[in-house]
Order: sequence, then structure tokens, then C-alpha cells
Amino acid sequence: MRLAFEVCSVIFTLGSLVASQSQSAGQKDTISTTIVNFNNEQMQITWASRELFPGENVSFSYTFEGGQHKLWKPCPTYLLDQGFNSGCLFKTEGSTLAISIMNNNGSKELFSKRLKSDFYIKPNRPENVTFLWKDDTVTVSCNEPKRAVKCLRLELQYKSKFDKGWQSRSSKCCSVGEQGFDPMKCYSFRVRLKRLVPYCNVVNYSSDWEAETFWMNGTSLDSCDDDIKSQSNTIILLSCMLAVLLMIFLLLILLCKWQRLQKSVMPVIPDPKYVFADLFNDHNGNFQESSGQHCKQNSRAFAPHGSLNRVTGWTVAFSCLPKQ
Repeated sequence: MRLAFEVCSVIFTLGSLVASQSQSAGQKDTISTTIVNFNNEQMQITWASRELFPGENVSFSYTFEGGQHKLWKPCPTYLLDQGFNSGCLFKTEGSTLAISIMNNNGSKELFSKRLKSDFYIKPNRPENVTFLWKDDTVTVSCNEPKRAVKCLRLELQYKSKFDKGWQSRSSKCCSVGEQGFDPMKCYSFRVRLKRLVPYCNVVNYSSDWEAETFWMNGTSLDSCDDDIKSQSNTIILLSCMLAVLLMIFLLLILLCKWQRLQKSVMPVIPDPKYVFADLFNDHNGNFQESSGQHCKQNSRAFAPHGSLNRVTGWTVAFSCLPKQ
């Protein structure tokens, strides 16, 4: 009976050991990490510490396999999440990397992985970005990076204030062009470098966007709001000019109407100076002399031709004689 109990105890112990080992192996396989190689200069490896290792501060070590002997190095700079180690930053020193995550006292390995560091490169932003405008075509270029140019593509995105989203165009490093730009519109531009997947990277990493720039028909602007302000100022100026011209036109119409109304209500009284111009200019104001000349002219005009005309002519002549 005692022997049977000891056998059962041994079997239970072995089962527990196998279960713990399989659980540990399963945990190693299920741990996910985020690996970024910044421009092949600095490595960043992060993990979800609160979900994977709750309440435990793990340690990280790494080695770049360049020779026969592995030299494991402790993490020089930890990234923290609520006081617990959640990542590590260290210098890139080779293409083949091995990493290990241990428990707090280093007695148990919780995770290990071997990888190619140059498959996780995140490039830097493009440098010295230039814009070349020709008619409705824009060509954007940047400086050529020092390494792995064939693995990079230059991506250009642009939009006007009338577009809802960005339009994209990419080409091999380090120049990209696009045409069909309206010279009357303001456009926002931004560029970045992308790594080719899967030929160069196993993860789709791109650089951060270069600072957004604003252009209109080859002229650089501080923002597209400047274009809106200039257009609004032009509209305001044209509206004011149109209003002034309209007011002048209305005033001219009112002036003409007023002159007509004034003539109809108050007839024009002739100036005696102009009515008796002959009296004052030719006869120095002598009314009898002026009237005598006037009667002579009338007498000639009504010369007698027949009995009726004779009487009429003499009547006119006598009417012009001064009374004694």
C-alpha cells in the first residue's frame, strides 16, 4: 500500500514538472515583442509588461552574433510602464541579434529570440527636401541616404483645401513627381521614406513625415489660410469698388431726375440781358432807336403787294411810328 502511494506520488510529481515545462515553453512562444531598428543605428525592443509579467520586473539582455563566442550584455536603458521594465534601448552593432528576457533574479528565462536586425529598419526622415515647379508639374527630391538606397522609396502626399483626404504618389529614392496641379489652388505637401516589404523588411516601417509645407503655383506660403485671406481681401475690395460705382450711377440718375422735375415745376425765366442783347450792345440802351430799326425790318418783310397787303403793310408801318 505504501509502495503504491509512493508510485502515485512520483507520477504526480513528474506530471507537474512536464506541465510546468510545457507551460513555460508555451509562454515563450506566445510572448510578442515590438522590434524597431532606427535607421540601423539604435534598437528598441518593447513588450507588454502588465499583461505578460504582471507585478514582476523582468531583466533584458542581448548579443550580436559576430563571432564564435557570445557576449551577453545587460540592457543599458530600460523603458518603463508604471514603474516596470517594458522595453530596452541599445546600440545596433550587427545584423544578427539574439535577445533574452529573464525573471527578476535572473534564475529563469521567460523569453528568447534570434532575429535579423536589418529586417526591422525604420528609416530617418528625408533630408533637404526641395520642390521644383514647372507649369502644372511638381518634382520633389531629397538627399540620398548613406545606406540601403535600393530598399527605400520616396512617398509624396498632397491635398488642396477642397480635398477631403491626402492623395499619395511614390517612386524610387530619391525623387518623385506629380502633375495636374491647379495654379489657382493652394496645396499642402508632406514626404517620407518607406522600406520595401518583404524584400528588405519583414515589417512595414516608414520614416516620420517631414514637416508639412504649403505651395501655390511655385510660391511657398506659411499656410493655405494665407491664400484664403488674400482671396477674401480681393473679394472685399472688388465688392467695395462695385458698391461705389453703383452709388455714383444712382446719384447721376437722381440728378437727372431732379433737373427734369425742377424744369417741370419751375419753368426757366429768361434773362433780360440776353433777350434785349441788340438794345444794349448796338444802341447803348436807346429803346426808340432800336424799335425804329425793328419797324423798318418789319416794313420790308410786309411790303404791299395788292390792296390787302398794302393796307396791312401800312398798318404795320404806322404802328411803329412814335406817338406825338
